[in-house]
Amino acid sequence: MSNARGMFPALHDGPVYLDSASTTQKPLPVIEAVTRYLSWQTANAGRATHSWASGVTRELERVRERTAGFLGVRADEVVFTGGATAGLNAVALSWGLANLRDGDEILYSPRDHASNVYPWLRLRQMLAAFGRAIRLVPYRVTALGEADTADIAAKITARTRLITVTHLHHVFGALTTLEELRGRIDPEIALCFDCSQSGGHLRLDLTELGADFAVLSAHKMFATPGTGVLYCRSDRHDELSPFLPGGNTAVAEDDSGLLSGDMPHRLEGGTHNLPGILALGAALEVLDGFGLAAITDHNRALTQRLITGLRRVRDLEFLPGPAHAPCETGYGIVSFTLPGITATDLGFVLNELGFLVRTGAHCVPSDRTPTDADSVRVSTHIYTTVEDIDRFTECVATIATEVR
Repeated sequence: MSNARGMFPALHDGPVYLDSASTTQKPLPVIEAVTRYLSWQTANAGRATHSWASGVTRELERVRERTAGFLGVRADEVVFTGGATAGLNAVALSWGLANLRDGDEILYSPRDHASNVYPWLRLRQMLAAFGRAIRLVPYRVTALGEADTADIAAKITARTRLITVTHLHHVFGALTTLEELRGRIDPEIALCFDCSQSGGHLRLDLTELGADFAVLSAHKMFATPGTGVLYCRSDRHDELSPFLPGGNTAVAEDDSGLLSGDMPHRLEGGTHNLPGILALGAALEVLDGFGLAAITDHNRALTQRLITGLRRVRDLEFLPGPAHAPCETGYGIVSFTLPGITATDLGFVLNELGFLVRTGAHCVPSDRTPTDADSVRVSTHIYTTVEDIDRFTECVATIATEVR
């Protein structure tokens, strides 16, 4: 772990990067994978039989197999997308449009990332145009930042068709598994998990999680922007229709219209982001090299050290999350506010002092949750050190004294 930072060129002699929940830095193997594809035997996948094309096709499917193993699922359950946002919209368009009927309900949290809120609002709007009125039922978040499973259980009805949750919250840093509801949710109700923050931070077994759908964002797990993963449980494949039909979707046509092709290509219309997918394959190798258990332990230790250091700062207020937990927990995300200075101004000052953090509402829809104030978010990864955290907390304490 002490040598981890050496794999990330952008961090050599640079500022302290504490914004990994927004995007992670890129290790050399990922950079080399992209460079190799763009500079040597660039070709399209699944389009020709010549050696360059067949080679990249094999590489794409190799990454799919590796991703499936990483998630504890089957390869035909792994769909490559343009990102987590694209994946959630794919669920809405491919599954929601085809399966939801008038009066059906979706349970969601207005305090989740906009990418796990707006697709369902848009789906409701689209279905209304077809004469189908669905209900979006909001559920609460606890003081610990987790989805309130008691509230979810109370709001499940005979018309509930989907429950969508954030696995690891992007602001609160709290984990939600719905484990408390195992056996109490009708298996006909689809469970959708946004794993954008948990992917690459802790071990993920989507079968064990009980997910019907799940999304990951490759750029938050050492790979490049513009690539994501959508998991679709095989039991749901017959409920999915091609939402982006075109090249690569393997559809056929008869008198009734388009016939769905095989998964996962049914949902992969168009040319793949091949550099991004190859970068994902390299990123998974790097993650396996470090070990997910070691990464989880590292982030937990840094989270607790960060909380301990910030507790000494007078008047500092923590948002929901691990700072309020009764036991020592944490996954590398802590958000806070400091009276007397806005989060934006505090972020500017920290930047001048060599610390890169995220400030603002963090893509939580303000129109849905006007009570969620702007905050400073600190997020760590394997390249963050104890010394980084100690210097940061000392700096915040100094700023707080000057503000007072």
